[in-house]
Amino acid sequence: MAIRLIPFFVSKLVQSYVLYITGFTVYSESNSTNPEESCPMSLRIPRIPGIDFAAVGKQLGYLEIEHSDNENDAAVIPSPIAVLSGGDGPTVLLIAGTHGDEYEGQILLQELIRTLNPDEVTGRLIILPALNIPAVREGRRVSSVDRVNLNRALPGRADGGPALQIASIVAQELIPMADFVMDIHSGGIASEYVPSAFVYQGPTPELWAAKVAAVAAFNAPYSVVVKPMLKAGSISGAADRAGVPMISTELGGRGTVSLPILARARKGLRSLLGHWGVLKDAGLSGIGEPIQWVELTAQSAVHSTMAGILEPVVGLGQKVAAGELVARVHSVEELERPPKDFFSPMDGVVAIIRHPALVNIGTTVVNIAVDHGTSYAKGNHEPS
Repeated sequence: MAIRLIPFFVSKLVQSYVLYITGFTVYSESNSTNPEESCPMSLRIPRIPGIDFAAVGKQLGYLEIEHSDNENDAAVIPSPIAVLSGGDGPTVLLIAGTHGDEYEGQILLQELIRTLNPDEVTGRLIILPALNIPAVREGRRVSSVDRVNLNRALPGRADGGPALQIASIVAQELIPMADFVMDIHSGGIASEYVPSAFVYQGPTPELWAAKVAAVAAFNAPYSVVVKPMLKAGSISGAADRAGVPMISTELGGRGTVSLPILARARKGLRSLLGHWGVLKDAGLSGIGEPIQWVELTAQSAVHSTMAGILEPVVGLGQKVAAGELVARVHSVEELERPPKDFFSPMDGVVAIIRHPALVNIGTTVVNIAVDHGTSYAKGNHEPS
């Protein structure tokens, strides 16, 4: 992908690099090298020039991601960031566009940036609406620039490719600054999920309690739970390692936008920000609808053992029994070959269905989740 040079960033590149190699991330507007002489009300990150994380108000800027390819010997890829601060209070980090083909979160965070005023905020909101900007531009899960899955790349590398640089900024600079984190996902082009919050189990009783409370505040129809660090390198795993409460989401999918899911997520986001104490007058009160808690395990995925055309025979959210038919695959070329049937590995709920009909050997066609029911969060136990 051709990366366009943006004149504004060219002048900043040398400055950013010099600041980066010094190792300083906190400094004052003065040129003092003595930390004790620095202004305590200035907090800056070299790879995010123009943003003072200690300032009150609304600031718009970019993460500057260095890149060199056949089109440009030294380019900067700008990933947008907004910081809204109303003064003292918690810091919440909101992320979307970790995968470029997941759109609900990008819309929600762009809306928040446009409509929210700093005087409505108690504390600080750090918003990254299109985190993996090369992938967002292409509308793909990963970009053609480096083909790295950003949500498997943390803690990243400051001297790596674009995705690794972004991962480094998130893991080493922004998550440690946050009191709470939310990363908004959907199924993308390849799959469709039950609309859900998505949380890692544990890893401590305190973090787990904070996650359960956040799930209740967001109030998606489902909450999907996985064991700690199920996917190495994820933003959720990085937050767990930093001791920062975090929830993610899976809001539908199929590479499009669901209006009902978007509307519910819009309401849920404001409720969650109110729960976390960063949004004044969230305007939402009362007890939400019961949440269906389900758990993805190592046995959840049903993989195709045949290339061909997928025919799902179950629907999202449907309860199934172990051994029940959930999908079949039809051969494309072998006209007399009967379809291959695939069966549920367990009793549970259909949580994810493959979207594109063409599949290969090894493609995950359906995921069955353990059903923990609506009363799960009221107990003192954790996922199995």
